Amino acid sequence: MNGTFRFYINETFRSIKVTLMTQTSPARKLSKLHFALAMLLPVYPLITTILYVVLPLTEGWTIWQRTAVITPLMVFAITFVISPFVQKRFANFILRAA
Repeated sequence: MNGTFRFYINETFRSIKVTLMTQTSPARKLSKLHFALAMLLPVYPLITTILYVVLPLTEGWTIWQRTAVITPLMVFAITFVISPFVQKRFANFILRAA
């Protein structure tokens, strides 16, 4: 973290507010199209891998039972692994100048 810290004491609420004094970066806007394209790259292999692993183990099950097994795996992986990875690694591609 580059920059200097400034401490402000608010006597009314008896709390300390810490602000980081840095140069402001230009405003950037999320490009939903770019985010969708960046998410497509890792999500496709994830879904394919899950299907290759789960389908042989659930042979003879109905579709809704297979989906009940696959969905939590997909949602967890996308929410906690893929989405943070994409947001961190592809931030310059996803965020555009406003």
